[in-house]
Amino acid sequence: MSYAAYTELTIWKECRKLTAEVYRVTRDFPKEELFGLTNQMRRCAVSIPSNLAEGCGRNHAKDSLQFFFISRGSLYELETQIYIASDQNYIPESEVNALLSQLSICKKLLNGFIKYFEQLKRQTTDNEQPPTK
Repeated sequence: MSYAAYTELTIWKECRKLTAEVYRVTRDFPKEELFGLTNQMRRCAVSIPSNLAEGCGRNHAKDSLQFFFISRGSLYELETQIYIASDQNYIPESEVNALLSQLSICKKLLNGFIKYFEQLKRQTTDNEQPPTK
């Protein structure tokens, strides 16, 4: 895989869809949440594809993995925020289900992507020669 081709990755595209949905849904949140949950959810959603892109821009699998783990953490954080917004009745149940469904797609794809890079990291580490004196 060419690291420069992150815009072609299904995981990145699906995470962008999730981000767009979060922006759409949060438009209807109460105005008093603009600097609270609305802002938090949007920043979290933006973080997911952004960290994927940054990870793809790194030169080594180990460096890339760090950003992919951050992206995965943001997915879980966003999931909790969706539940909190639902608890406050800011999001109708049908929208909650749609968001969680898209989020689930992103989790599955990202977990597979991380496994791929972990294997790549192991292969690179296994192929390295010990330094000579």
